[in-house]
Amino acid sequence: MNKTKFPWLYSIILSLIITACGTGSAQSTASSPALEVVSSSTTTSPPAPTPTESSTLTSIPTATPVPHPLEISAMRAREYPGSDIVIETVLDPGANYNRYYVSYLSEGLKIYALMTVPNGEKPPTGWPVVIFNHGYIPPDVYVTTERYIAYVDLIARSGYIVFRSDYRGHANSEGEAGGAYSRPDYTVDVLNAVASMKKHPDADRNRIGMWGHSMGGYITLRSMVTTNDIKVGVIWAGVVASYPDLLTKWRRGPTASPDSMRRPGSWRITFVDLYGSPEENPDFWNSISANSYLADISGPVQLHHGTADTDVPLEFSETLFFQMLEANQYAELYKYDGDNHNISNYFSAAMQRTIEFFDRYLK
Repeated sequence: MNKTKFPWLYSIILSLIITACGTGSAQSTASSPALEVVSSSTTTSPPAPTPTESSTLTSIPTATPVPHPLEISAMRAREYPGSDIVIETVLDPGANYNRYYVSYLSEGLKIYALMTVPNGEKPPTGWPVVIFNHGYIPPDVYVTTERYIAYVDLIARSGYIVFRSDYRGHANSEGEAGGAYSRPDYTVDVLNAVASMKKHPDADRNRIGMWGHSMGGYITLRSMVTTNDIKVGVIWAGVVASYPDLLTKWRRGPTASPDSMRRPGSWRITFVDLYGSPEENPDFWNSISANSYLADISGPVQLHHGTADTDVPLEFSETLFFQMLEANQYAELYKYDGDNHNISNYFSAAMQRTIEFFDRYLK
């Protein structure tokens, strides 16, 4: 929806709520509408505060704190140059697309990826692109050409370049697989993938979307508040909560004690020890949460979540949906009754909705 074309809609919010249920066969969006909020509001930054007399007359040198690399402001200040994409191996083709094992650079590291390119005549501006962010898979068992095969196939055969990075430390990618939540490395790799695709001759640099599952949803949300290059995002069962909620509402059962999270190396206890709790230091915890920056998100978001997901709470997607509403951003949420973390029972319906969403905003 063009926000400038319809200013009379700025104060209107259309809300439609439904829980997806029934059979696992593909259902059209028209017959099974999403929990959807459409907002056409724009946001403006508040005026800078006027300096007080004392602040203009007094100059007291103070130390400038070094921002944590996870802070969104720090992520925005970094450069993501990417590189040319190098075809390492030509793989067996798909139904109507070619498959390649490729590489690109991220912070000087050689990162490998799976890339699909549609057959047929390339559009004048290049093919639209979906950057595909996989969820957590133990790096020591991760294989590029395994997992998410059906997901990649359905998006690829719909006329998109699909680019699925092997984050650093995964498969043949250089670097250390240090995790997603305590350091920005995986998100940096993905943002360099975006920059690399913008250079690729077959890709349309202005039509890049992103898909993420679980941990990949966390990476997708962070990427979309860091850069404006991503025009649309789809997130399945995403780890999309704020850091305070990740600290207190994830991987902690109802009877777990505070000491249950004090395992060596836990980012939770490390961050609390260094920066204090969210109650003691809310500015820090907000600064590393993508949810604090939704007013600047680069495009609409579609969320999918099974109600019986035991890996990532449904509450995370529900909360993000309403946070998007409050930030005057467009979002859709589909809940799948009784379904699991992979949305296995409603896979066809979820994929159809995913592709329709990409078609709407990238084609």
